[in-house]
Amino acid sequence: MTDLLLLCLAGTAAGLLNAVAGGGTFLSLPALIYVGVPPVAANATATLSALPGYLSSAWGFRSDMRAEGTLGFGAILGLAAFGSILGALLLIVTPGETFLWIVPWLLLLATLLFAAGPMLLKILRRRGTGVAGPVLSGTAILAVSVYGGYFNGGLGIMLLATFGLLGHVDLHGMNGLKNVLSALLSLVSAAAFVWAGLIVWEQAIVMAASAMAGGYAGARLSRRIVRTDLLRGFITLVGASMTVAFFTM
Repeated sequence: MTDLLLLCLAGTAAGLLNAVAGGGTFLSLPALIYVGVPPVAANATATLSALPGYLSSAWGFRSDMRAEGTLGFGAILGLAAFGSILGALLLIVTPGETFLWIVPWLLLLATLLFAAGPMLLKILRRRGTGVAGPVLSGTAILAVSVYGGYFNGGLGIMLLATFGLLGHVDLHGMNGLKNVLSALLSLVSAAAFVWAGLIVWEQAIVMAASAMAGGYAGARLSRRIVRTDLLRGFITLVGASMTVAFFTM
């Protein structure tokens, strides 16, 4: 019962955090590992369980999404699907010990990019390159999609950082697009994980139901947040805390 309660709380909090700006797997992955799920299977299960939360929060942001940057929505989706397949296949062949060694570095990278996103965007705009061209935009989306297919932790943070560097400015609209792409990435990579037999279904079902409720609540809450700078600071703090936790495991 204690494990079940922990998974419910972690799933709800992860769904809420993913909807607000990302980083929910910073909570769901450690919870799954704590209750005894092997690291690679825990990452695969966390990816699948996050899917309902992404879908419900994307629905909550449906009125905020609009075209920004130089890539069309269809091109972004196509690149994301292809990248997630590559990342999922890479995870399937990664040994558990190697994955545990890589995780904190991935978390550190995601947190630093998210924290530095506004400053990097200002530098690019000062140089007259605030909106990246289609080739650079496509390369960036593909790279972060491979990351997302391999490791769901920090995916939302990575996507928001990427959108900011590509010229997107509306954080709520970015959140909506982030959740749509996260849902697609999770769906494609989770299909590969199911095929490989990596999903621990009992824990996945509990966390998925909790994440759906948290995702919709988080989307409604996030749209009312005016001080997005404080929101960014909170998410950076969560990412930094989980990074330190994984380095000390």
